[in-house]
Amino acid sequence: MRIGMILDKTFPPDPRVENEAISLIKEGHEVFLFCLKYNKSERNILINDIQVKRYQSNMLEYKLSALAYTFPFYTNLMKRKTGHFLTKYKIETIHIHDMRIAEAVFKANKILKLPTVLDLHDNMPEIMKLYAHLQKFPGKQLISPKKWKQKEEEFIHKATKIITVSQEFIEEVIGRTKIARDKIVLVPNTVHQSFYKEAKIDNSIVEAYKNDFVILYLGDTGLRRGLQTAIESLVILKEKIPNVKLVIVGISSTDAVLKQQVIDLKLENYVDFQGWQDVSLFPSYILASSVCISPLHRNIQHDVAYANKLFQYMSFGKPVLV
Repeated sequence: MRIGMILDKTFPPDPRVENEAISLIKEGHEVFLFCLKYNKSERNILINDIQVKRYQSNMLEYKLSALAYTFPFYTNLMKRKTGHFLTKYKIETIHIHDMRIAEAVFKANKILKLPTVLDLHDNMPEIMKLYAHLQKFPGKQLISPKKWKQKEEEFIHKATKIITVSQEFIEEVIGRTKIARDKIVLVPNTVHQSFYKEAKIDNSIVEAYKNDFVILYLGDTGLRRGLQTAIESLVILKEKIPNVKLVIVGISSTDAVLKQQVIDLKLENYVDFQGWQDVSLFPSYILASSVCISPLHRNIQHDVAYANKLFQYMSFGKPVLV
């Protein structure tokens, strides 16, 4: 079967998308991945037998995506692109990653009437309530998490099948939307064995931290991820573990807040901001660590989903603090 995955961001990286695509390919399917590019020089490419088809985007489209269910501009733009993708590559089944682009795809599929799978990586309407730009003007006035939740429920009913990341999320969706239990499938954020069995270790990373007690965090560093708590804990930990080092591998638009906190608490020697690193380097950072963390703030989304990083940590047998 020719499966068309739809992802409205750049690729790589996205471990969940890649893992699912590889699993489908191993079952004998062809996987074509629609994704976006912001650099005109980037070309279509084959990655682990995933046929990656990159469609040109720009910062205006990116900003309009936040208003996808306020104004129709983003949906109309993506409808044309996804429609071209579905037709050109003779797609037989559609796999939509997350809900932001879902309406565009359903509209593009109106005539084709292909089976659709909606893959809910996150409880997006709940996450949105925590976004900084939704706490102030004009985001607070223009973007409604309530409207996004209504749209999510509409898409859940429209889709042929639903995929989510945890059993808790399945129960929440069934309880809220009353869909049949056999319509929804669990695909957790586990890692392929190749992540740890075929990892190429960068010894310079392991060597750099050989004398430190490394507390490692991988991934998005948005404030809802709880890193302010981790940083604050170092005030106490450094007295008991003099060689403690919090290593943060990831980025977000709120990194300035975290870095200022480190300065204010005089913890510059105890925190390393490594920025975003290629996923291929994650095993090296994990091996260099003593304990790995995911100090998420509690909310409806975080209580029903398990992040990729947890399975990445566990695959190397590291202690995990969540």
